[in-house]
Amino acid sequence: MTDPVTVHVPLGERAYDVRIGAGLLARAGAQIAPLLARPRVAVVTDANVAALHLRPLQDALRAEGIDSEALVLPAGEGTKNWDQLSACVEWLLEQQVERRDVVVALGGGVIGDLVGFAAAILRRGVRFVQVPTTLLAQVDSSVGGKTGINSAKGKNLIGAFHQPSLVLADINVLDTLSERDFLAGYGEVAKYGLLGDAAFFGWLEDNAPLLRHDAGLRQHAVAHSVAMKAGIVTRDETEQGERALLNLGHTFGHALEAATGYSDRLLHGEGVAIGCALAFELSARMGLCPQEAPSRVMAHLRQMGMAARLSEIPGELPDDQELIRLMGQDKKVIDGRLRFVLAHDVGDAFVSDAVDRAVLAEVLREAR
Repeated sequence: MTDPVTVHVPLGERAYDVRIGAGLLARAGAQIAPLLARPRVAVVTDANVAALHLRPLQDALRAEGIDSEALVLPAGEGTKNWDQLSACVEWLLEQQVERRDVVVALGGGVIGDLVGFAAAILRRGVRFVQVPTTLLAQVDSSVGGKTGINSAKGKNLIGAFHQPSLVLADINVLDTLSERDFLAGYGEVAKYGLLGDAAFFGWLEDNAPLLRHDAGLRQHAVAHSVAMKAGIVTRDETEQGERALLNLGHTFGHALEAATGYSDRLLHGEGVAIGCALAFELSARMGLCPQEAPSRVMAHLRQMGMAARLSEIPGELPDDQELIRLMGQDKKVIDGRLRFVLAHDVGDAFVSDAVDRAVLAEVLREAR
């Protein structure tokens, strides 16, 4: 078994470690114990994750003399709403969680985002630990302190920056993911190479088809992605500049998620992958990058068996103008101007608001 890799996120008093390795869930009690002022934690998870991983986590806590109570929420993106946030906060108050206590978010990006936001607003801020159980959460949403819920107006529009105290990414739990969920998470892995590390993207082209079954390769991919994100977050914690690059593909992806009702028609990582393909196509159409770049992105998504075009999303989509209107709710919008993460080439992304809406509509139309 490969030793765990630790990526440190150096944010002064809010610094924390992200530990990536096999078997971390079974050792979670020993990892969390040093954070505790008293031997008890509140765990929040969802129904799907609870069936697989809640008991092993509670057994690991119990082995270190740590008591735990658990709240099990419904699974799915629809859980990131006001009602479930309220239910979570009220339950934490019922558990008499104090500011010196720790809340554990056990699950994918939905649980991590919602529980992190609940921790941010509970008693004006309590500590929380992320135990991400999906590839997407391990490489992206569990790291960096972005927490929040969705609105009918758009995705992640209500939230706060609230850094975790520890992240435990057990790569073994990824074996329980469906092929679709694993590939959706891979959309975020590929994003890191596309936005700022051409060598990593080249490594993925050679090795990514093996990630599902090779723990060593999987650990490297997760650790490299986390290290890239940690570096960007450290330099730009509250997204005033460079951190916006992490949204490559997301302006398109979030609009598509809204258009599909945050349903199983389109998972977040699938929207990101399609969004990355669209961002490179838009960049090439604007003369910003060589045409070989979007072709390379498309070829890799095809190599992985992933959707890369709007036409591959089940059901009907709104027209191009409605999709562009949904993009207007993106958090990067400034003074009403759409801002996209575009690219000069693979591994060389940048943020721009100089996008002609007619060209954007043309790219969307052709992607159908």
